[in-house]
Amino acid sequence: MATIKVPANTSPVQDAEALHKACKGWGTDEKAIISILGHRYSYQRKQIRQAYEELYQEDLIRRLESELSGDFEKAVYRWILEPADRDAVLANVAIKNAKKDHHVIVEIACIHSPEELLAVRRAYHNRYKRSLEEDVAVHTTGDLRKLLVALVSTFRYGGDEINARLANSEADILHDVIKDKKVNHEEVIRILSTRSKAQLLATFNHYRDDHGSSITKHLLGEPSDDFHKALRTAVRCIIDPKKYYEKVLRNAIKKIGTDEDELTRVIVTRAEKDLKDIEEVYLKRNSVPLDQAVAKDTSGDYKNFLLTLLGKED
Repeated sequence: MATIKVPANTSPVQDAEALHKACKGWGTDEKAIISILGHRYSYQRKQIRQAYEELYQEDLIRRLESELSGDFEKAVYRWILEPADRDAVLANVAIKNAKKDHHVIVEIACIHSPEELLAVRRAYHNRYKRSLEEDVAVHTTGDLRKLLVALVSTFRYGGDEINARLANSEADILHDVIKDKKVNHEEVIRILSTRSKAQLLATFNHYRDDHGSSITKHLLGEPSDDFHKALRTAVRCIIDPKKYYEKVLRNAIKKIGTDEDELTRVIVTRAEKDLKDIEEVYLKRNSVPLDQAVAKDTSGDYKNFLLTLLGKED
């Protein structure tokens, strides 16, 4: 379930006018910007952008970029983009980031539905005039490249039908490869990048039932190089996205110095989808409500904006 709260009746023209007023003259009315954009769905934000451009012959995103700064500006910028375009930006930043944020690429590839991933790839084409898989390939090497290119290039079957016999046999293949410490095996990449999520879940269940432990626990014993990290991330994203996102949030908040990029990404990308469910997992795991943890570790307009997306006005 989503966390944002949206009023019943809104007008994109009135919203555009209010945003223009908030950015006009000396000083910016950040509170007004948050109160409007933080309470609108994606399609409504798109309508506001269109109305703003028609009224003022100006791109709202560029105006906001010039008015805002820091983590607040980055969060608002990513929020106002259409979801597929936003993910294209996130993917591009991750690809070129010196921190090697390969997990962001894996998230996009493994958590999205087939149609959503296809939309991200199209948005990437339109924005960067290159393909997502092309840029992934240029900025990676070896087995990591093989895995990531395969994941972002796939168009999985999105239904619930499974082949139990295939799940059993591929669970054995995965176990043999992991047991023999040959996790760079092409079979693992083939299985993870081509099978449907339902089929993979059946395979992972067979793995646990037949071999006495989950595949995630067995993979923890593997090396911690970039390939194996990406492999573990892919498996976690497919098995339980909400649990995966809870861990991302927990790590972002518990770090010495909050990881604002990770915190922003999860809240902005999930606020219209399943952030309420992620909140419940977070509370169960940490015994602290997510909004309280966010409020404690952030400040100013950035804090107020994130709390608004969480449905908790400060």
